[in-house]
Amino acid sequence: MTVQIGDRIPSATLTRATDDGPKPVSTDDIFAGKTVALFAVPGAFTPTCSVRHLPGFKDHRADLAAKGVDTVACVSVNDAFVMGAWADSQGIGKDDIVMLGDGNGDFTRQLGLTLDAKGFGMGERSQRYSMIVTDGVVTQLNIEQPGEFKVSSAEHLLAQL
Repeated sequence: MTVQIGDRIPSATLTRATDDGPKPVSTDDIFAGKTVALFAVPGAFTPTCSVRHLPGFKDHRADLAAKGVDTVACVSVNDAFVMGAWADSQGIGKDDIVMLGDGNGDFTRQLGLTLDAKGFGMGERSQRYSMIVTDGVVTQLNIEQPGEFKVSSAEHLLAQL
């Protein structure tokens, strides 16, 4: 079943690249007591994700904060090393956007937001989406149709706040 507005984010462990290597991060810690703008991409370094999706959230980080967002986080079915390298290549500072690896896709499966990208040689990935999570509860949810980039953008999410 796909996550819906009003649902609680499932407890899961994601990974984050640090100077000391990958560090496990609990979704409970990420979302508890905060307003989080979470967006997901099918893959780090892929064209739309690198040219439009991540840069949009980087460019609008301050605008999101001005509307009450405490944390902006990006998740992908990639490992923490890839997410860290992607952040570095995009000039994303450690305090700008929290880059989260869902290497095995467990969190993505719990949300019901998987994407079968085997036809592209990418295996099981995440659908492209954005959401606002307030104290662990989904308050906005924007899931893209396959091949589109409209409703998951930073601009669209800003308009919802």
